[in-house]
Amino acid sequence: MRILLANGPNLSQLGHRSPDVYGTASISDIVAAVKRVHDDVDDFVTEYEGALIERLHRARTDGTAAVVVNAGALTHYSYALRDAIELIELPTVEVHLSQIAAREPFRHHSVISAVVDVTITGAGAYGYELAVLAARQLVAARHGAD
Repeated sequence: MRILLANGPNLSQLGHRSPDVYGTASISDIVAAVKRVHDDVDDFVTEYEGALIERLHRARTDGTAAVVVNAGALTHYSYALRDAIELIELPTVEVHLSQIAAREPFRHHSVISAVVDVTITGAGAYGYELAVLAARQLVAARHGAD
């Protein structure tokens, strides 16, 4: 089973960007921690909305079983990303390091939440491991229903 960890804008700056909000781990640290537990994870980090959407499109046909996505700020306004997530029809888990509902008002709403299966917020870097576990359960449930 291949699970895609897809990360959007500014997540490449983790460890430097607002460590009081996002923690001190870099995205490389987070991915390495996840891969120590789950060796079937592919990671993708981009600063560009189009590149994130293209990677999600490839997930439809490249053997990806599920997606974990932290879209960063795109979470709050990218209807193109929302449409791509809906299109791929794969089990999808949205993850955020911080508790977005407790932050600035513009961060309270996620346009992608309506088309993902699970949303995990506020668990810090460990949220990624929880998201992969949730993705595995979603795949198992889907295959059990076949």
